[in-house]
Amino acid sequence: MDLVHLWLCLVGLVIILYVVLDGFSLGVGMLFPTARNEEERDVLMNSIAPIWDANQTWLVFGGGALFATFPMVYTILFSALYIPLLTFIFGLIFRGVAFEFRANSTRKTKWNRAFFLGSVVAVFAQGITLGGYISGTTVVDGHFAGGPFDWLHAFSVMVGLALIAGYSLLGATYLIIKTTGTVQERARRQAFWLALVVGGFMLLVSVWTPVHDPSIPARWFSVPRVYFIWTFPLLGVVAFFTLLKSLMAKKSVTPFLSAIVLFISAYLGLLAALYPYAIPPAVTVLEAASQRETLIFTLWGACLVLPVVLGYTIYSYWVFRGKVVAEEGYH
Repeated sequence: MDLVHLWLCLVGLVIILYVVLDGFSLGVGMLFPTARNEEERDVLMNSIAPIWDANQTWLVFGGGALFATFPMVYTILFSALYIPLLTFIFGLIFRGVAFEFRANSTRKTKWNRAFFLGSVVAVFAQGITLGGYISGTTVVDGHFAGGPFDWLHAFSVMVGLALIAGYSLLGATYLIIKTTGTVQERARRQAFWLALVVGGFMLLVSVWTPVHDPSIPARWFSVPRVYFIWTFPLLGVVAFFTLLKSLMAKKSVTPFLSAIVLFISAYLGLLAALYPYAIPPAVTVLEAASQRETLIFTLWGACLVLPVVLGYTIYSYWVFRGKVVAEEGYH
């Protein structure tokens, strides 16, 4: 049982690392049309160029870990959410192709649009996937027994729009750190308004989720969960006001860190609300886990691979830690 929960924490860590790291990269892509000219678009692109590939490593790592340690989650959810998950993957591929072709093209307009479109499609599909997961999945005898469009409803669409706003907020706060001049000032204004939108969406999701799934309030007030679950929304409120205050004070790093904490508070609150279900409302974490021998074997692999990937990621960010300046690159 402890081994199962250890793997649950590891998979959860990898997922939030992907959400934060690739989230701001996707956010920069969605802010691409707001650049006034090609020079500013180059600055936006150069701010993520050295690291966006490495950020997506966490998606591959998380998918492999989920397949090895919680195979029932992998098989059932990929059947239930096949269309939005494939749309998400195609969006990432389309975005990657646009990224590379733009760098080697003399006529960049169509690739600028493709980069923006790929980013929006990937994020919206990711949000619909999350909304479909929260809504619950029909499972019979360990297999998906629902329809191909069970995920498509108002709640999942709302979560998709919320994630677009959230990733754009991460992108804007990241640009505050990495850019100067008019690009930075515009990013600061965008971050302020996006923070208000994200705060509204988080409030809406918090109200709509228990209405959408009546079993969640009962889990919120169960012992011992009731003693700590309210720390997550409190953390989110503190992060939200710290974000607004730091933006008005024209801080550079604090807005990005506050946005990350805002995401983490929402993520932990969601996990606490859904636990012990790996696939709500039918399959628990213990039911979805692999055999003990498999969990032990894969844990040894994770102990070898995870520090390497994490170390490489930290090193990449350290090397490219400076500001991006037009026509000059990193300083």
